[in-house]
Amino acid sequence: MKAILFAVAAGLCWGVGEVFTKAVLHTKQIGPVTAIAVRSLVALPVLWLVYAVVVHGAKLEPQNWTKAEPSTLWKLVLGSGLLAGAGGMVCFYAALNFGEVSRVKPIAFALAPATAVLIGWLLLGEPMHARKAIAVGLILFGVVLLSVK
Repeated sequence: MKAILFAVAAGLCWGVGEVFTKAVLHTKQIGPVTAIAVRSLVALPVLWLVYAVVVHGAKLEPQNWTKAEPSTLWKLVLGSGLLAGAGGMVCFYAALNFGEVSRVKPIAFALAPATAVLIGWLLLGEPMHARKAIAVGLILFGVVLLSVK
């Protein structure tokens, strides 16, 4: 249940936040890369504070992540940092700059879980059953409907 509540909270934060982002980009006074830079600049101190509280204060996570295996650190840096963090944000903000938030946001945020489900099944050995496959199919169908004018 905690996972669902946090996922709902994340979706609400992103949904509302990206409407603000689109409104900012729409003014043409700020571009997508500047918006990402400001977003990151504002988010980083908050994230480091949360990190300090969760890891050092509440001790809810492993204490010394720097001693993780090199393959784990490379996955973190390349996959989470560069691909999902930088690459995803640059592409998403560029899409917001050129398109409607009501189309861009659902497409980007529908493809993300569909891709994760498929990669989780194919590469991580997570279970795939009919209900999950139908849900991914419906997500992809919805993306097609949103993409076509």
